[in-house]
Amino acid sequence: MGTIIYGRNAIRASIEADRVKTLYVSAHLDGDKLVEFARKKKLAVKLVDNNELTRMAKNPSHQGFVAIVEEYGQSSLEEIIETAKGKKYPLVLILDGIEDPHNLGAILRSADAFGVDGIIIKNHGQVQLNGTVAKVSTGAINYVKVAVVSNLSNAIEKLKQNGYWIVASDGSAKQGYLDVDYNCPIALIVGSEGFGIAPLLLKRSDFIVKIPMCGHVSCLNASVATAVIVAGIVSSRK
Repeated sequence: MGTIIYGRNAIRASIEADRVKTLYVSAHLDGDKLVEFARKKKLAVKLVDNNELTRMAKNPSHQGFVAIVEEYGQSSLEEIIETAKGKKYPLVLILDGIEDPHNLGAILRSADAFGVDGIIIKNHGQVQLNGTVAKVSTGAINYVKVAVVSNLSNAIEKLKQNGYWIVASDGSAKQGYLDVDYNCPIALIVGSEGFGIAPLLLKRSDFIVKIPMCGHVSCLNASVATAVIVAGIVSSRK
């Protein structure tokens, strides 16, 4: 059937990326610019009431727009590696146990902004690509390659075989994230909000880094920490 997404910005971005199959719109918004845009793209537009949209989205914050789009997460790890070979210093993210869809959506947004080559997630034990993730990503979900794998340790081995150095972000680290030379292919591991990175993945990492903190709060949430470190990696390479 596809994935159900909702919200004006997420749907506009998905229409632009040619991923939308059917658009459902609150009847009173017929004539809206987004509806006109969808019709110009020859998309099927169905007018329904707000209750139906809320039922479909399972969330009342749909802004009057719900769409069925092509399934996300169609990239493979091999595709991400192959596509990134054209870059001098590839950068991919490995997400271990991210459970909050708002964090995953924000990470996708940062990944798109900083040119990350792909994201690797598990097919169990963490949030998958869904409507809330799409909405929070404000369209980035359409452009960032995401590979869904059954085993992150095996994915790390594959990346190492292709010349990647593995960097884990963890509070146990003794060195700061800016103390590493990132002028090489890098895979950055980010752990879950509550449990961090699995011990096995930490053991397989070449470097373990942290964001130095000087305030009263001891840690940042996963999406903010990811944005800080990815921005640091990109900046250091320049």
